[in-house]
Amino acid sequence: MTTVGEALTQGLRARGVEVVFGIPGVHTIELYRGLAGSGMRHVTPRHEQGAGFMADGYARVSGRPGVAFVITGPGVTNTLTAMAQARADSVPMLVISGVNRRGSLGLGMGALHELPDQAGLVGALCPSFQVTSPEVLEQCLDRAFAAMLGGRPGPVHIEVPVDVMGMAAVEVGAPLPVPVAAPCPDLVAQAVGWLAAARRPVILAGGGARRADVAGLAAALDAPVVQTVNGRGICQGTLSVAASPSLDAVRALIAASDQVLAIGTEFGPTDYDMYVRGGFPDVSGMIRVDICGQQLARHQARVVLQGDAAAVVAALIAGLPARAGGDGAARAQASLAAARAEVAGLGAAMPGQIAMLEALRDAVPGAIVVGDSTQPVYAGNLLYDHDRAGGWFNAATGYGALGFATGAAVGAAIAAPDARVFCLIGDGGLQFSPAELRVAVDEGLDITYLVWNNAGYGEIADAMRAAGTEVIGCAPSPLGLEAFARACDLPYVCIAPDAAQLAAAVGARGPRLIEIRDY
Repeated sequence: MTTVGEALTQGLRARGVEVVFGIPGVHTIELYRGLAGSGMRHVTPRHEQGAGFMADGYARVSGRPGVAFVITGPGVTNTLTAMAQARADSVPMLVISGVNRRGSLGLGMGALHELPDQAGLVGALCPSFQVTSPEVLEQCLDRAFAAMLGGRPGPVHIEVPVDVMGMAAVEVGAPLPVPVAAPCPDLVAQAVGWLAAARRPVILAGGGARRADVAGLAAALDAPVVQTVNGRGICQGTLSVAASPSLDAVRALIAASDQVLAIGTEFGPTDYDMYVRGGFPDVSGMIRVDICGQQLARHQARVVLQGDAAAVVAALIAGLPARAGGDGAARAQASLAAARAEVAGLGAAMPGQIAMLEALRDAVPGAIVVGDSTQPVYAGNLLYDHDRAGGWFNAATGYGALGFATGAAVGAAIAAPDARVFCLIGDGGLQFSPAELRVAVDEGLDITYLVWNNAGYGEIADAMRAAGTEVIGCAPSPLGLEAFARACDLPYVCIAPDAAQLAAAVGARGPRLIEIRDY
């Protein structure tokens, strides 16, 4: 007999799932029954939040949904933070949990891991489907994958009651194709017309554009490309403006353009108004590309093109006439130079932190840098040109969950086993999720942990001083990182915050820990 739990794992494999991140428990044993022969790899985190962050990092790098198995109750609530981060950054994540027996739900009888309404709790954040009987398993899987892949990606939850999980399964058929919106050809033609007529176009590229040929479109338009944090690495070279549109220098470039093309970006304030000053240029005449109709409705635009960014960009390139050489590169480089000067005026340490990131990039080309909310990450989010599309991402924008990077780096390394992965995290953020470093050791992953140690929450302390507030609560004692690395069986090096020292230290492959001591 094939159980519902076994059929669920078979259904995942049929839908292309290759890796599951999870911690087994009494409410998920039947899911694990089917894992052994499924062909899927199982990775064991040290905390369910880590499972979610691993699924997140895996999805960002692979382009496929990251999947986590967690128990009911605390397993679900521990994973909610990771699901919220995935929702903010449009990352496809499938969390599959158990739930108590159907007859006990909502009765408050004190069952193990009981929640008053688990599906309702998760449903406030993202779609949640319950496998109420064996007959609805296939429908739940199809609806979950359609929700993750048919529009704006994000987290989805499936819960299986423990009394259903062991029942005899109904045969699960082949997965349904997931339809994706395609833009109206007449609207594409309108967009091509406006772009062809523009003399000073600018492209705003967000994380939704990272698998589109934005560099090819930029070359066809001779247009500078402003990249948000999740868009970094989309376009390298003379047309790249890898600087935050929160900066005045970048805003000036946008304001001086005669046509803005926004691709896969939601115009969120942590990208476009980091300092909450207002004053962003009027872009109501933009051409906007996004897969999400709700997102397109939130801002006025001249033309809206709903569809997958890669397909829309390819259609635009195909329709554009050849353009003679212009001043796009000059505009991009002038904006970038002005942005660099502006960032230097924001803090004496920032130029050195950016120089360290650039030294890391040059020493290890094509690496993936997974960041947490720490000072060098904030500096890089303001201005840093990465050399790999989708290879620079962190939790310092959007939802902003501390402790993200240690788990997400594991997922990234599993998704791209041939790439070098660097986890850039502060000593404070590391203490949110330190145990996930053991997973890199268990799995033999090539992750170098770069721990920026300023003996506290330095970024928050700076913000409190800037606000004229007494600094309180920002000096938790750091881990003894050499002893901690030894406890994790990780090679350890300590360096000063210096670009040359960092470049020299990252030659050996991981897993390993490099402390960058800034105190």
